[in-house]
Amino acid sequence: MWVKICANTNLDDALLAADAGADAVGFVFAESARRVTADQVAAITARLPKKLEKVGVFGDARFDELVHSIEYGGLTGVQLHSAGDTELAARLRSHFRNDLRILQVIHYRQGLEAQLRAAQENSATDGVLIDSRTATLLGGTGQSYDWKAASRRVAESASGLRLIVAGGLNPENVGEAIATMRPWGVDVATGVEISPGKKDPAKVRAFIENARIAAHRAKMESPVEV
Repeated sequence: MWVKICANTNLDDALLAADAGADAVGFVFAESARRVTADQVAAITARLPKKLEKVGVFGDARFDELVHSIEYGGLTGVQLHSAGDTELAARLRSHFRNDLRILQVIHYRQGLEAQLRAAQENSATDGVLIDSRTATLLGGTGQSYDWKAASRRVAESASGLRLIVAGGLNPENVGEAIATMRPWGVDVATGVEISPGKKDPAKVRAFIENARIAAHRAKMESPVEV
């Protein structure tokens, strides 16, 4: 189970996530109360463990802006919310080859199936992150969606897709989300915060521990192929 602690704004929180066993930390470059700059991120990533993935979350950034933020900020992955440039992921893949994890964000809404099928056909991406959104927020909403319905819609449209669940997750419900959707990974931001941009150490550790336990349980409960 790949676990990402997102929306980090300072070194202490990023180091906390690494120490607690996260696979990745995220930094929001898109419009947000947790927004950071490439300068801030570069100062943080330089002091993080090499094996820890550093993922930038972007909205409608242009290709050249992305390249600069990735290279200068020391990022190893990107999370793309942009729906405008359909070739953006392919251009990033061509530029960075396999040195960059590329995740496409899909919002849970009408038309999800078409988005899933398109994502499955996009060989430039490494997976999709299904998130909730509001009229003003592309992510970090703190709101969950119907996991059972989402699981059914994924199974009907793109069952082989590498799936990451986000949106309204917290230490108390991450186990249920994993048991229901059986994702490849989970992503959390507001669900482990004390306040916008500041993580709660106890919640971060509990989230990661509960995600690992749920993933192990789901694996043990999976049918054995004969």
